[in-house]
Amino acid sequence: MVRDDIIEYSLHEHHSEEEGKKIRKKIWKVTIILSVITILEVLVGAFFPKDSFAEGSIAWELIKYGYIVLTVIKAGYIVLVFMHLGDEAKSLKYMILVPYTIFILYLLFIVFTEAAYIGDGWMNMH
Repeated sequence: MVRDDIIEYSLHEHHSEEEGKKIRKKIWKVTIILSVITILEVLVGAFFPKDSFAEGSIAWELIKYGYIVLTVIKAGYIVLVFMHLGDEAKSLKYMILVPYTIFILYLLFIVFTEAAYIGDGWMNMH
C-alpha cells in the first residue's frame, strides 16, 4: 500500500553548488567552535584537578567560573544554531537569550550560596 499523505520534502529541495558550500561551511564552523570549547573544558579538567590547588585559591575560583562561562557560551551557541535562533531578528535573539542567561546565573548564585552555607555548617560541626 502506497501512502499519499507523506511528503518527502528533501526530494523537492534544490540547492545550487554555492548554497551547498555555504551550508557545509556553516556546519564545519559550528563543529569546530563546539569542539574547541569542549576540548578546552576537558583539558582544563584533566590538567588542573581541584586537588592541585590550595583551599580557596583564586586560580581554582577562576577555573570554576571559567567552566561556567564556557558552558553558558556553548549552550547559547547551541540554541542559536540548532534551534535556528541565529536566523531571527536581533531583538528576538536578545528577548530569548537574556532572560535565559539571567536565569542560569541566578541558579548558579543559589547553588554557590547554598553550597557555601552547607560547607560552613559542616566545618562548624566537626
